[in-house]
Amino acid sequence: MRGFRVLCRTVAMLLASAGIWVFFADSGPRAIPAFASAAFLLAGVALFCAASRRFARWIHPDTVVSEPSVPDQSLNSADQNLARLLEAAPDAMVVVDQAGKMLLINAQTERMFGYQREELLGREIEILVPERFRAGHLPRRTAFARESHPRPMGAGLDLFALHKDGREFPVEISLSPLKTGAEVQIFSVIRDISGHKLIEEQLARQARELAQSNTELEQFAYVASHDLQEPLRVINSYTQLLARRYKGKLDPKADEFIGFIVDGTVRMQRLIQDLLQYARLNAKGKTFSAMDSQTALDQALTSLRSAIVDSQANVTSDPLPTVNGDELQLSQLFQNLIGNAIKYRGLDPPRVHVSARRDGAEWIFTVADNGIGIDPQFNEQIFEIFQRLHGMGEYEGTGIGLALCRKIVERHRGRIWVESEPGKGARFSFTLPAGTKRARIEETAPARRES
Repeated sequence: MRGFRVLCRTVAMLLASAGIWVFFADSGPRAIPAFASAAFLLAGVALFCAASRRFARWIHPDTVVSEPSVPDQSLNSADQNLARLLEAAPDAMVVVDQAGKMLLINAQTERMFGYQREELLGREIEILVPERFRAGHLPRRTAFARESHPRPMGAGLDLFALHKDGREFPVEISLSPLKTGAEVQIFSVIRDISGHKLIEEQLARQARELAQSNTELEQFAYVASHDLQEPLRVINSYTQLLARRYKGKLDPKADEFIGFIVDGTVRMQRLIQDLLQYARLNAKGKTFSAMDSQTALDQALTSLRSAIVDSQANVTSDPLPTVNGDELQLSQLFQNLIGNAIKYRGLDPPRVHVSARRDGAEWIFTVADNGIGIDPQFNEQIFEIFQRLHGMGEYEGTGIGLALCRKIVERHRGRIWVESEPGKGARFSFTLPAGTKRARIEETAPARRES
């Protein structure tokens, strides 16, 4: 029997040590914040108490507990070691009886609540509970004594404790029953989470400030782009009027300079229009709903009809699915990707194919082409606003198209990426959440649509 008690106390010390180690080793967010490390401590203390004559005599002073005739040095040593572990524990530990009176506390309890040990022993636990919660605390404590199984207290709720000086502070609490004969004591582990709460509040405030800053930036870009269009339109109109009226009447340099002004104002107008579209993407976006992505593709191809005919492009697609999103923005996404495939074509006529495959709760769309391709080192850069890999004289554009694509996809909680090599075409892929209906795909062999 003595050997069994020694074994129990040794295991108890190991469990308690593990609880302290888990507390200090795990500094990140917790799914069940205090319960992970507290479970080891609770198990260790419970096992220690179950094997301890001293604990039984301390809890029930009237009960005679026989002691071995020969002092057991190993048991005394285990008692001392475990007591030191409990006193060094980073959490407050409190044992109360069924009447709610505190029977045992550790040093961290004194530090956390500001009381001396003798001020708390024999007092009801409600002295540590804020006044506004005391009325509901007693029935919960009584109910837990009947349930008799370890659990975190108030899971999902904000819990607060009361310091001796009257201030409240947030805590996490884990509870475990200790059965001593017919009576059940409650062992609680209490953790002060003031630091965690402060960090959470700071992160939440920073998130709000960032969202507000983004909103203000979008509004500024929208207003600036809108207001800049009118004076630029005037400059462009009068410059073109000068070019028509005085072309050939001035020296060749004057004609060249006027041409530079006209080209510059046209590019600036296009840039402002693209920036305006980028800035108002979120503001003008519609509520997401189940929509046919094939319809969005057809609308994009209608808008690109002239470019498709002029370049002799061959655009094909597999039957596309129903997804959850904004149809107008999805059409813009297809238009930008297919338009880029036509623009950055090689010597052969452009060939573009649009496909989709299901991957869990989302669809992966791919727009593949046979164009000039992209150096893999620029796979991320091309999605940044105003980023161009070619000079103005090589390909027209403002460098906003792919940035707009990424913003549309991210608004739909998706991802976009490219796989390409120079001279081997490009495969642009993006994900969208699946709609409430399955793909609109015929039971027969998949058909290919051509434009």
